[in-house]
Amino acid sequence: MLGAGASGGTFRPDERLVDVRLDETTLVRRRPEVEHERAVAIFDLLEDNSFRLKGARGPFVLHLSLEDDRLVMDVRAEDGAPLHRFLLSTKPFRRIVKEYFMVCESYYGAIKSGASPSRIESIDMGRRGLHNEGSDLLRERLDGKVEIDHDTARRLFTLICVLHIKA
Repeated sequence: MLGAGASGGTFRPDERLVDVRLDETTLVRRRPEVEHERAVAIFDLLEDNSFRLKGARGPFVLHLSLEDDRLVMDVRAEDGAPLHRFLLSTKPFRRIVKEYFMVCESYYGAIKSGASPSRIESIDMGRRGLHNEGSDLLRERLDGKVEIDHDTARRLFTLICVLHIKA
């Protein structure tokens, strides 16, 4: 499937992720809502994504983890051969991730408490706005190294949030 890239170009069929792995050693037991978000993000990501690594041919496998205050994006070939390991500071993401968690808590709380549909929709609009802000920041931080489309960036931002969950 071809898709529009950030530069307006198209992605080749091999410019995609075929597997995404989260560092399970740093993950904690997650609430069912969070585990559902993670599972959906990975499923949707593998179903439809656009991922172009500068100077390499895909398809790609992505390993995500946190080391100190850095997001590690370890990009590998489909056969597992290392291609590039990016270390991105988590500092630019902190505010967005924190606000995103707070809005998600409000969203799930509103659903559980039987809030009005308009209240739930209002909270969800805020959640989507923060999600878009996080995905735009991710695309900006990867500029010149990795090109991803909007939907791929949104799903990866969800996984970055999952990595930030503490016990």
